[in-house]
Amino acid sequence: MLWCGAVAGQRDAIGFAEKVLELLDEGRYTATYKYAVLLALIDLCLEGTQTSGAPPAMVTTRQLADKIVELYWPHTAPFASRASARILSQNTRGQAEIVSAILGFRSRHAPDASAPRWHARLAAPAAYERLVRTVEWKLIEMPLPRLQMMGQSLDPFIYEIHWDARVQRRDVERAAGFDNRVLLKPRVGDYLLQLNGLLRPLIQRRWAAMVAQLNRLEDSQLEAFLFGADRVQTARIRAGLWEIQGCRCFYCDVRLGDPARSQVDHFVPWSRYPDDSLDNLVVADVACNGFKSSSLAAADGPLGPPLRGRLAGASAARRPGPADRVGARARQERERGARDLSPASGRCPALATPPGVRRPGRGAAGSSARRAVRRSIA
Repeated sequence: MLWCGAVAGQRDAIGFAEKVLELLDEGRYTATYKYAVLLALIDLCLEGTQTSGAPPAMVTTRQLADKIVELYWPHTAPFASRASARILSQNTRGQAEIVSAILGFRSRHAPDASAPRWHARLAAPAAYERLVRTVEWKLIEMPLPRLQMMGQSLDPFIYEIHWDARVQRRDVERAAGFDNRVLLKPRVGDYLLQLNGLLRPLIQRRWAAMVAQLNRLEDSQLEAFLFGADRVQTARIRAGLWEIQGCRCFYCDVRLGDPARSQVDHFVPWSRYPDDSLDNLVVADVACNGFKSSSLAAADGPLGPPLRGRLAGASAARRPGPADRVGARARQERERGARDLSPASGRCPALATPPGVRRPGRGAAGSSARRAVRRSIA
């Protein structure tokens, strides 16, 4: 019976994926918002899992807005083509309003094109909050009521909301009374988690293709720029991470005599969950980094033995890192142990830290050292 239930669940997930593909093929959209909203929903499901391991049943428009700013932030840096460096258009009728709002914020508070979002948010918190509120209104007004249109009909198979395209801003800005919840349909959170490895690259590829068409560029030129992992200047932080790790590879514990001969790796692979914070970066031997690729190192895998002994007596008062932020699904996986770590698994094991595996940035010494690295790149 359990096997039959699992098969039925897989069929349901496949049916959901087919409907998402149909939605991506829908050609009535003039901006890239539908791609951003779908990716934001996936990320918020990953981050908001409950203690039981179940995904959230709803998200708010405020949460979506902050995530949308995060997704579009790297897109508002100039793209250097053969002709010139320019901001890429993301709307058939000019620039998308959300992109324009982020550009306006950046021109006043983060003029350096390489400035990360978190740095600008800390430098100008009030202005950043105004930006998020502006983006939230645009999401309420435009993509959320229209995203699930199939032809001329509305098919709310992903979420339900308590407003439609006739909503007015004055209704939203009232102190009370506006319901800003985006209610996920039954099992949709589970589907988004299970299909993350399939849907994320597919959505990114479609997004890049639309931006390429709008700007008359080649798709291959854009995908790495829009979604690549090169979000931090790793050369500037490699030496600091190397010192934090005692001049050793994070995975095999081999001594690295020269930080220039090592590589900075995303512990939780960028392709599984895009996080380039210092908590998620480690220095690794070139061979280990190449072998790990887009999987997560398991304690009982080829890279496991040196990891099992790491920080056995780590302080209980540790600084939260990515595994904590992405929610209880990671904790649940740690208890069960890592299962299938292959990139084609279709599950979300990359968010799980197997038993005995040290996460970067643990303990008081690691925290103070990483603060020093942050100061060096701020």
